[in-house]
Amino acid sequence: MMEFKSYDILRRPVLTEKSSDLEKQGKYVFVVAKDSDKVQIKKAVEKIFDVSVKSVNIINIPGKARVFKGKKGMKSGYKKAIVTTKNMQKIEFSKGI
Repeated sequence: MMEFKSYDILRRPVLTEKSSDLEKQGKYVFVVAKDSDKVQIKKAVEKIFDVSVKSVNIINIPGKARVFKGKKGMKSGYKKAIVTTKNMQKIEFSKGI
């Protein structure tokens, strides 16, 4: 297991309509480093945003095949984490990352 800094683990928040609906349930979505695990993500969110984390769910998004100017290639995949906070604690994205 590699040692990461908190800001290396959390790449960026996912700000979509669906993630906005999840925020009402105390769930926040982040794009995270591919090598990170649930424990590292939990510690990073707690350290950066000063909240208590109840659970972390991870989704690996595979890369997609693309054709550009007749050449076949692949878009890179990424890892997404859905973080649930305890007691509906709020995360302010403007002051964290």
